Amino acid sequence: MNIIARVKEILLTPKQAWSVIEIEETDAATLYTQYIMILAAIQAVAGFIGMSLLGVGALGVSVRVPLITGMVQMVLGYGFALAMVYLLALIADALAPSFGGQKRGINALKLVAYSSTAAMVGGIFALIPALGVLTLLAALYSLYLLYLGVPTLMKVPQEKALPYTAVLVVCAIVVGAIAGVILGAARGGPTTGLGMATGQMSIETPKGTVNVDVTKMEAWGKRMEEVGKKLEKAQQSGDKAAMEQAIKEMASLQGEQPMVVPKR
Repeated sequence: MNIIARVKEILLTPKQAWSVIEIEETDAATLYTQYIMILAAIQAVAGFIGMSLLGVGALGVSVRVPLITGMVQMVLGYGFALAMVYLLALIADALAPSFGGQKRGINALKLVAYSSTAAMVGGIFALIPALGVLTLLAALYSLYLLYLGVPTLMKVPQEKALPYTAVLVVCAIVVGAIAGVILGAARGGPTTGLGMATGQMSIETPKGTVNVDVTKMEAWGKRMEEVGKKLEKAQQSGDKAAMEQAIKEMASLQGEQPMVVPKR
């Protein structure tokens, strides 16, 4: 696989690229070693250089993350990125039949891996933390790539590609939020405290205490599950109005997500 050519294809001519990717013979090991592991390293390394070597500067003051802490974050971030691709591929594969698609394990991995290209390449902007908005824009383009690839790789009907993509994105956000909490615990040598009797988990960081309300998180998860069932029922009946309403409810619930609540 020519990784440079593939990156250009998926970023510049995604529709044609997905058609080629669909019939391309490969396996999980090849995808990881020849593509995912290489691109995922971009943001991990760039982030380490940007935060620990170059630092964040403002008003003539430069702040750097300690080298050891930065290295720990780089390794953990890289590992989480690799694991997240595989986890989301499993979710994508499991969801496909509910949206009229087909369970195709290797195609699900292709879908997540190649649609993540923009986000992984955009990780280069982590070299300069102030350019974080460009990293966000790259991630948004990856969502578009995901949407384009769904009908081709998972055989989800075009009219159901959007709700399928929306559900998968919500899953990605939740998994990413969990990873963010864990990675945050590595920043600046924090300590973690659990208060299971009160349904609270606290993470002490140099910038203050970050709390996770376990009880609310469980209730939120149940509500999200209920909305997911509504969406599945709506798409099975072909009720577009109900599908749109369910997607709006998911978006609203994401805004209420109680994963992390900083103390002030």
